[in-house]
Amino acid sequence: MSDKGFDDKDEIFSKVLRAGRRTYFFDVRSTRAGDYYLTVTESKKFTHDDGSYHYKKHKIYLYKEDFEAFREILGEMTDFIIDEKGEEVISERHQKDFKKQSDDEENYEEHEEKVPTEKFTDISFEDI
Repeated sequence: MSDKGFDDKDEIFSKVLRAGRRTYFFDVRSTRAGDYYLTVTESKKFTHDDGSYHYKKHKIYLYKEDFEAFREILGEMTDFIIDEKGEEVISERHQKDFKKQSDDEENYEEHEEKVPTEKFTDISFEDI
């Protein structure tokens, strides 16, 4: 398998992180001059209605001269997110009781007229 002129033999060290539908590949590779650099590949699986699937991949190349600045900014960004939102995942999809709505339910909710709740709560029992 070749990747922009680099062969598998250029892979020196690899790690894989599986995270749901995404998989992250961390690969140390060798340049033609014998120096090392890092590639990080995100691979995301997409399933078609017929059951077939394909992967979309995104890759970044990180060279030694950028490691320190990259590490600092990555640490700063991840610390910011944790400080602002905590470690718990807030996405609906990650909730324990998450149930995927059908397309019909989603479309119905999008077009459903929103009625303010105070109209319903201004009822006195004497009126009944």
